[in-house]
Amino acid sequence: MGKVLIVYASRAAETKGIAEVIGEGVRLSGHGVDIKKTSEIKSEEDLKGYDGYAFGSATYHGGMISTMKQILFIAERAELQGKPGGAFGAYGWSGEAAVRIFETMTHIYKMQMVSGPLILKASWVEGGMEAAQEYGKRIAAMI
Repeated sequence: MGKVLIVYASRAAETKGIAEVIGEGVRLSGHGVDIKKTSEIKSEEDLKGYDGYAFGSATYHGGMISTMKQILFIAERAELQGKPGGAFGAYGWSGEAAVRIFETMTHIYKMQMVSGPLILKASWVEGGMEAAQEYGKRIAAMI
């Protein structure tokens, strides 16, 4: 059994909700999961020891929340190369944050990513629960 770390930045709890449903998908696949807010990650040591990762942020004014940017700088030193990963986020008008996180994880960290970021208005809107749970299962399947 592997363990996945899901780290999220959320302003209105929509991205937090997506993180929790992704976590359900991981658990249903028989793996453990830790879900943490960006404020709970202080150093690269807090990111080490996991078999898979998912990072997510709401899109706010066309970009990711600043605390997720800080996590991405920390993660650059966490030796994530080759690890399974995914990126996700909620949006109101656009969804750039999840795309930027996905690209960073793919090109900078050289992680093995699921195909594309998960971008939802919320976990409870337009099939979001099913999509987020399936995303968690896809990350878990790579472990």
